[in-house]
Amino acid sequence: MVADDFELLRAALADRYALGRELGRGGMSTVYIAADLRHGRDVAIKVLAASVSRLLGTERFLSEIRISAGLTHPNILPLHDSGDAAGLLFYVMPYVDGPSLRDRLEREKRLSVKEAVHVVTDLADGLEFAHRRGVVHLDVKPENVLLEAGHAILADFGIARAVSVSGAGAQAPAGFAVGTPAYMSPEACSGEPALDGRSDQYSLACVLYEMLAGQPPFVAATAQAVAARHLYDEVPPLGTLRPEVHQHIVRAVHRALAKNPADRFPTLAAFAEAVSTPPEVSAEEVKSIAVLPFVNMSPNPDDGYLGDGITEEILTALAKIQGLRVASRTSAFLYKDHHEDIRVIGERLGVASVLEGSVRRDGARLRVTAQLINVADGYHLWTERYDREMVDVFAIQDEIAQNIARALQVVLGERERRALGRAPTADIRAYEFYLRGRHYFGQTRRKSLEYAIGMFERAIAADAAFALAYAGLADCASMLAMYYPPGEAELARADTASERALALAPDLAEAHSARGFVLWLQKRPDDAAAEFETAVRLDPKQFEARYFHARLCFQRGETDQAARLFEEAAVVREDYQARFFAAQSYAALGRAAEAEAAYRRAYQVAEDHLALNPDDPRAFTMCAVALCRTGQPERGLECAQRAVAVDPEDAGVCYNVACVYALEGKVDEAIGCLEEAFRHGFGNREWIAHDPDLESLRGDPRFAALLSVS
Repeated sequence: MVADDFELLRAALADRYALGRELGRGGMSTVYIAADLRHGRDVAIKVLAASVSRLLGTERFLSEIRISAGLTHPNILPLHDSGDAAGLLFYVMPYVDGPSLRDRLEREKRLSVKEAVHVVTDLADGLEFAHRRGVVHLDVKPENVLLEAGHAILADFGIARAVSVSGAGAQAPAGFAVGTPAYMSPEACSGEPALDGRSDQYSLACVLYEMLAGQPPFVAATAQAVAARHLYDEVPPLGTLRPEVHQHIVRAVHRALAKNPADRFPTLAAFAEAVSTPPEVSAEEVKSIAVLPFVNMSPNPDDGYLGDGITEEILTALAKIQGLRVASRTSAFLYKDHHEDIRVIGERLGVASVLEGSVRRDGARLRVTAQLINVADGYHLWTERYDREMVDVFAIQDEIAQNIARALQVVLGERERRALGRAPTADIRAYEFYLRGRHYFGQTRRKSLEYAIGMFERAIAADAAFALAYAGLADCASMLAMYYPPGEAELARADTASERALALAPDLAEAHSARGFVLWLQKRPDDAAAEFETAVRLDPKQFEARYFHARLCFQRGETDQAARLFEEAAVVREDYQARFFAAQSYAALGRAAEAEAAYRRAYQVAEDHLALNPDDPRAFTMCAVALCRTGQPERGLECAQRAVAVDPEDAGVCYNVACVYALEGKVDEAIGCLEEAFRHGFGNREWIAHDPDLESLRGDPRFAALLSVS
């Protein structure tokens, strides 16, 4: 509002209101705090822009405002007054001394699941009340939600309806329409004249989606592009962006976001009930658990890997129990060395119980304490202390898993009992070397893989029948053979180790997965796929088999299958690499909306990983690509530079940094990094041929020359 208009308005309202400072403004209106001179109270006055006031017309606008003024409900901000002053339309509301939902989201990005559900049920109550009286809001969005004393209040009833019935939207300037693009229902986007409460339901679901995911379901560069996505695009899976959200909430949000209003909930009350009341809550909620990293209480800080290893083994054992939902390792390990209340952690992870414990080693003696805590009240369901010899560590892990199963009243089948009762090796030193090897295998850079191979070889030297160690050795050698040519020696080592693992343990899923990796590199893709499928059949929670199978499919150009397998792998284990390659698969398929959502999720998971592993350059490079893919190139390039600073001579790091430069159109820098990658031994040319991050290089003769080198 220009200064002259403001002075005219101040003078026109002087007998009733004393206008104060501006509280906020948008394209359609400006809001001021004012003193209500007749009633001695502070109020908020929303004044429509002159162009909007002319388009609406005083009579129709005030008629619609009067209808909305009749709504009296705790979750609806009432209207005290309205009118025409100095040619400008205005309406008066109570002044709420609290933030809007938009203020909260800008500050925190996402809300806790519990608070988001509370906000949406408050709003649904208010909207349902209005709908029963024939009033539809038509502009439900975070800016119109005020938060006060633990309650959510919906403002601006009447304005969007006034726009709609006046027909002004079709004549309005760009950006002026019925509703706000990010939260408009498909029928509103298509200009349908008769909108009902199901349109508000869709908008409210968009708001809930944003509270949980940190972004609305559809984003794009222009309002027209956003509207098109509401009309035609599939909703990016909420569970991908926020895995800890309970499935009943995910299902309810996606139903409320159906393109066809008939496919949504019949009422806002039904939507609110579906969001707040999980079906079969007792069965699902009671049988869910998070295992926090066991704390190292040993005098030697280097023994920390032992606590992590015990945690991993317990997680693996519990994941095999049918009917027990186990929080992902990535989510649980975020609370390593935590100092928060267990009830808060359990709520954030969406589980009903939490296992925490500690490990203390003194020479050959081991003390492990474990306690299972009920999230609802903070009380112990079960607690135990084990004072044993180190050689009993496997028995301790099995006992903990079985005791948890009993405490949660999960009935173990014969298969689960066999899985829990099988120790991977009889030699504790072999087990320690194995744990160290698995830790470094996860970093995937050359130095880490070579160190991991050394650890697996020492484990095998201590126990020549240790099948898991042979499988780990095969995976590491295969990784080196894939990325660092010529690789014949490493592939031969992987071949021998994988065959030995299978000979020792024919029903070991990890052995079949390792064998599949080798067969893939030996150009036997069908045989490799069969081994990966066998691994998953033997252990439905097998991560590596799905992940490497997905890599094989991507490299063969079977991108749809790759995307599905990467997503399945990420469900089994919240792994930043699986999340990243799922996003890359969507990008290669041209599915932009799914790719963007998946890149955002991949970035979050990689950030969580870096909080625990700040020296992992691969995670930095994947963060860099994800940032560039989601419109944050400066931050992406900064992440790439951090990766190079950690390990400038690693071929995989150089390759991934080349991808970052290529995405930003920095062709010379990208070619230079690719040349460095090849100089340091990178050689997976088949992968390069299908990598969508390198599209900007494909017409460059230097790029073609790199691919043609034999």
